[in-house]
Amino acid sequence: MSLFNKRFILYFILFYFVLLALKANAQCQHCEKSYQYAWCAINNGIAEYKNNDLTRIDCLTKTHAVEFDFAKKWAESVGQALYYGVMTGKKAKVVLIIGEPKEMKYYKRVEKLSKIYNFDIEYVTDDILKLSKNGECGYSKCKCHKVN
Repeated sequence: MSLFNKRFILYFILFYFVLLALKANAQCQHCEKSYQYAWCAINNGIAEYKNNDLTRIDCLTKTHAVEFDFAKKWAESVGQALYYGVMTGKKAKVVLIIGEPKEMKYYKRVEKLSKIYNFDIEYVTDDILKLSKNGECGYSKCKCHKVN
């Protein structure tokens, strides 16, 4: 294979991954913290609660240690929530961020685990963000404020 062909293939692969990254970024206009802060405020929790081991709980309420994640990261959210529950003595809770109806399959996976490992689960959508007419959420550091 010639040097030209090798370079062409390398550039094509790089271009492909850049397109994938742009597509993934376009699918979610709001950052995880936008949902986290909105939910935490509604539920009178403490956002970004720091444990003794310096790990951070997305939201700590009177009864729950809550982990937020986008639906595709469902497995990661379960482990973190269970750990935070152990660290605080509170019940673990996973809140999945659902961007489109087909992502409910991830919710159903976590729901099965929640029954076995005794933790709570719910999901949120963009509705919790109470978006402005410009599509901006209330979290000022969210990427939606940089787009406009």
